[in-house]
Amino acid sequence: MSEQSVTPVPLTIDLSDLGTVRRLGFGAMRIVGPGVWGEPESRGAAVDVVRRAVELGVDFIDTADSYGPNISEEIIAEALYPYPDGVRIATKAGFVRTGPDAWVPVGRPEYLRQQVELSLRKLKVDSLDLFQLHRIDPKVPAEDQFAVMRDLQQEGKVKALGLSQVSVDQLKAAGEYFTVSTVQNRYNLTDRSSEDVLEYAEANGIGFIPWAPISAGELAQPGGPVAEAAKRLDATDSQVALAWLLRRSPVMMPIPGTGSIAHLEENLAAADLVLDDATYAELDAASQTAGK
Repeated sequence: MSEQSVTPVPLTIDLSDLGTVRRLGFGAMRIVGPGVWGEPESRGAAVDVVRRAVELGVDFIDTADSYGPNISEEIIAEALYPYPDGVRIATKAGFVRTGPDAWVPVGRPEYLRQQVELSLRKLKVDSLDLFQLHRIDPKVPAEDQFAVMRDLQQEGKVKALGLSQVSVDQLKAAGEYFTVSTVQNRYNLTDRSSEDVLEYAEANGIGFIPWAPISAGELAQPGGPVAEAAKRLDATDSQVALAWLLRRSPVMMPIPGTGSIAHLEENLAAADLVLDDATYAELDAASQTAGK
């Protein structure tokens, strides 16, 4: 039988103001309590997960002031400070928490500035590696939110800037104020509604961080293309979903999150999973019609 053709997949990306990082990172939303609220069941176990991620080569960790709130950032500092060379910690602000699973956008400039100062304190750093606006607050002029981000970067409080859950037009508007290093939108095998944002990011060298990256829905059901690919490749459904993302675009930066070392190790092994061209094409085609 002839060998399947395989297209090489780069595993690092060089981003404006952030430098070179591995494209498969770690999302630190799940190291806190249920509903992304309160302390985890075991803080020690959460610390161990973060440390294990770095041991396995992760050099990009994504968190937010609203995870806990505050607790995720505190756990990261407890686990890693002083931070190993090359490890970047990204955080976000712009969502206020009023309870489990409750999220309220707040983008007043004075609030964003306050939260950056607090994140500096919690992460024990003088400058944030990457600060992302968690949501654009529709009640505050977007240009006011972008302007304070620009000012914080000029003051040296943050090194790189990004946005979350935005449109192409919003990306372009932010780009008038600062260099956008990353954009973080929902994107996975069954939700490609941000396809235009991904294409803009790729065309402009912006890192695209897909949240909910391993969601595969009906494609992972028995007999589905993800399940069949996983069986054929001796992999898990999650690994197949992540490998597809890494193959989808060279600016894609999945950050699967978990509070379990076993799941962490499983997810990060996706970097070593090779999707042949035929398997990738099958998954890509199936994802185009998923949920329709």
